[in-house]
Amino acid sequence: MSIRRATISDVAREAGVSPSTASVVFSGKTPTSEATRARVLAAAEALGYTGPDPRAASLRRGRSGIVGVVFDQHLGTAFLDPVTTHMMDGLADGVSRLGAALLLLRDDGVTVSEPSLHTAPIDAAVLIGCSPRMRDSLEIVRARGIPVVVVEGDAGDGIPRVLLDNAEAQREAARHLEALGHRDVVIVTLPIDASRRRGWIADDAIVGVDVTADRLRGAREVFPDAPALAAATSSIDEGAIAGRTIFAERRPTAVIAQSDLLAAGVIRAAEEAGLRVPHDVSVTGFDGVVVDGLAPHVLTTLVQPATAKGRAAGEAVAAMLEDAMPSGLDLECAFRAGTTTAAPRST
Repeated sequence: MSIRRATISDVAREAGVSPSTASVVFSGKTPTSEATRARVLAAAEALGYTGPDPRAASLRRGRSGIVGVVFDQHLGTAFLDPVTTHMMDGLADGVSRLGAALLLLRDDGVTVSEPSLHTAPIDAAVLIGCSPRMRDSLEIVRARGIPVVVVEGDAGDGIPRVLLDNAEAQREAARHLEALGHRDVVIVTLPIDASRRRGWIADDAIVGVDVTADRLRGAREVFPDAPALAAATSSIDEGAIAGRTIFAERRPTAVIAQSDLLAAGVIRAAEEAGLRVPHDVSVTGFDGVVVDGLAPHVLTTLVQPATAKGRAAGEAVAAMLEDAMPSGLDLECAFRAGTTTAAPRST
């Protein structure tokens, strides 16, 4: 036999106040006296009342109180990158004024699970990247009338995007190497498409990931003939695999890596090959995150505002749910010179 759950009216009766006053104590939206607050909380404790039923509140508002965050890769892999953690911290801050929770979803075309981007009871969606596969799913989401924000991707006209100056920032790192005298440069990229295959990128290859394409374009504006090698994901291990491939075939004077984790792996591979960084090979990264095991090196990199990027996405979601126009979506990176770049030995 079920036991009836105490209600706010029961608490009000026990405390000797009106139901509206008891409700205010729990919502915190209007100040009440300390004596009234104490009476209401004591009554709630005596009756075993823990607060309003969030399901009832959702029904009244016509919202679930959930914002979906959609990744196109395994979540365990995504959260190995500190950039993701910082971004999610900012996103949580950005939606905090909604009192919303974040629901992590995976749309990789492999995993079959519920809830999905198509079925989850969400008020809005934040797409991390927006791969071609996500673009296919997007039409269903928009048909549901769900606001969508994209972080560093392109979902088409009318979809707000949080963008970094990826091409401009990467160009600045390339110019730094050029000013040092480097001419023989190799680029290690993030994945170029949904297949996440490793390997050298052909001249006619289509780079379907916007971040990868923009950073590659920025580097090649300075080094147009630089060969590029794609990694399967942003990780130290993937950077090491790429570095071993490079140093087994050639001896460039510099490597431009599209993430700090990839750069750390390239440095590991260089040292395995008997090369000194930066005396024999210079290495640059991108992100500005703390990488374990990189010491004594201080990576030359582009520092991106990862937390601000997530916060901008969260605030854009909040604005759209409040029928306002999102703003502050274009962010900039800052170049930071470290100890992993120097003039090539031949100069």
